[in-house]
Amino acid sequence: MHPTLPDRLFPTARAEAATAAHPTSVPQTEHPAYELAFQDKDFLLTDEARPIRLQLELMKADLALNAAGIKSTFVFYGSARIPAPEDAQGVIDAAKTPTERAVAERLATNSRYYDEARTLARLASGDGADERWFTVCSGGGPSIMEAANRGAADVGAPSVGLNIVLPFEQVPNPYVTPGLSFQFHYFALRKMHFLMRARAVAVFPGGFGTLDEFLELLTLVQTGKIAALPILLYGRAFWGRIVNWQALADEGVIAPGDLDLFTIVDTAQEGWRIVCEHYGIC
Repeated sequence: MHPTLPDRLFPTARAEAATAAHPTSVPQTEHPAYELAFQDKDFLLTDEARPIRLQLELMKADLALNAAGIKSTFVFYGSARIPAPEDAQGVIDAAKTPTERAVAERLATNSRYYDEARTLARLASGDGADERWFTVCSGGGPSIMEAANRGAADVGAPSVGLNIVLPFEQVPNPYVTPGLSFQFHYFALRKMHFLMRARAVAVFPGGFGTLDEFLELLTLVQTGKIAALPILLYGRAFWGRIVNWQALADEGVIAPGDLDLFTIVDTAQEGWRIVCEHYGIC
């Protein structure tokens, strides 16, 4: 006869926390030093505890994504300012000066990328099957990020949102799956989570944040820190005006072959075809 062995000898942290929740009130137990370390917020928020907070930001989202069965993602980077096409005229009408109007008109022109991101996310999310290769993952905010999560929602697919604490509140867009919406303090950990499960990345027109994410991705692939994957740079006209990629090769600061690490595209169908050809799923 096989003995019935207990699953564990030590109580869980949750059970210990419950036991410690109502200690006998004496001077010693009333002092903050007596709190369990993992329940002591003042301790966890000290500068010295930063390594613990870094680890927690890595672990929390990772465990939740594993529990949800999210094994691979299609990451969307892009602006938080480009309006949806239906909102573009409102942005123009809100402009108060000629300079503001010129900027608003450019944002409105780029609003077509909202639709392209939404369509690409819809294509990547497929038919809502349980086994997904490309779960949509965005920064969880407005604009291009919203379009990505919205495209997944269009076909009933879950999607991930990796939000970040900013000086101004950035509420997650309403299309992110609630149980897959995460908030980060550290940009570095957020960017790590973007790429830990990434199997394709689409980079839409954007500003400093988009450039930061895109250039870090290129650096990781260029240096062999991560394997090559489809990297789609959306907007020939936009990026051709913003960055002279060829000049980097001409100046010798990157190798000519580094320009092949990404592909400049304009439409959702064009980008999706590249991803499908890369993985042989056409």
